[in-house]
Amino acid sequence: MPRPPIVTLAAALLFPATVAAQQARVPLAFVSNEGSRDISVINTATNRVVARIAVGVRPRGIQASPDGRRVYVALSDEHPNATSRGDGIAVIDVATRRVIALYDAGSDPEQFAVTPDGARLFASNEDAGTASATDLRTGRMLGTMVVGIEPEGVAVSPDGRWVYVTAETSNTISVIDARANRVVTNVLADLRPRATAFSPDGRRAYVTNEVSGSLIEIDTRTHQPLRSVVLERGEGKPVGVVASPDGARVYVANGAASVVSVLDARTLRQVARVPVGRRPWGIAITRDGRRVYTACGLANEVHVIDTATNRVVARIPVGTRPWGVAITR
Repeated sequence: MPRPPIVTLAAALLFPATVAAQQARVPLAFVSNEGSRDISVINTATNRVVARIAVGVRPRGIQASPDGRRVYVALSDEHPNATSRGDGIAVIDVATRRVIALYDAGSDPEQFAVTPDGARLFASNEDAGTASATDLRTGRMLGTMVVGIEPEGVAVSPDGRWVYVTAETSNTISVIDARANRVVTNVLADLRPRATAFSPDGRRAYVTNEVSGSLIEIDTRTHQPLRSVVLERGEGKPVGVVASPDGARVYVANGAASVVSVLDARTLRQVARVPVGRRPWGIAITRDGRRVYTACGLANEVHVIDTATNRVVARIPVGTRPWGVAITR
């Protein structure tokens, strides 16, 4: 089988829109490979890698724009406490596989989220203990907010009003009012909160807690925890989390247990336990809710779960140490 084309970061601005343009209508899964320093592009209709984009530095957090035309990737170099040309949020044009911009996001950016209108990007800066807001039309930073200690996960509510930033050392979730770019409250989580997913109606937020091995549910009207459920006997070290488009299920990637937990969103009871490759980390779900993709970092694969059967239906070889997954619409 022929290898997918490799596009270097320097040459990306010259990459022609050939086969990529023809596949633009097919939802694509973009996978950040931390070890091989590249992005794998998967055609979700065939579950095959159709391209690789070399970025030269470590990619981690990855998100698609709401319209599916752009993919944003957090890049960082090997010097976590200093900002260099290797640090920033890269912007990939989906149709051409071109890197078209690199936005400043401080030193060692890891996670971020794009607002539902596609206008702004909120990123966490672990070194500085801050979160920043960037205007995606101009690339201009709009503001910086002090959050918890070692902030990491970032999520925006479906209405664009609230931004939740998890902080793994202070065990808190900072709630940012996106209208004012201001922290309005801090919520105490379980030990080492990592990632957040909002329910489709925006009424609930689900936060994974790696050290506690738990998931907490937050009422977004009061920004207060409602329930906490322990996964994999507290030893799964959950990180990635996503809610189904219909709001009925919550999927959690348990990195240490090599399992994706499937929870009933109404009761938070586990309805299925899906074994996957070693160290599942990032996780994403297709718009129709039929497939879940999870990056298995120590298997160098992305595993695809059929949500009707809760079984793995594809194992896709990607780069080295896949970290995150983003699916275009």
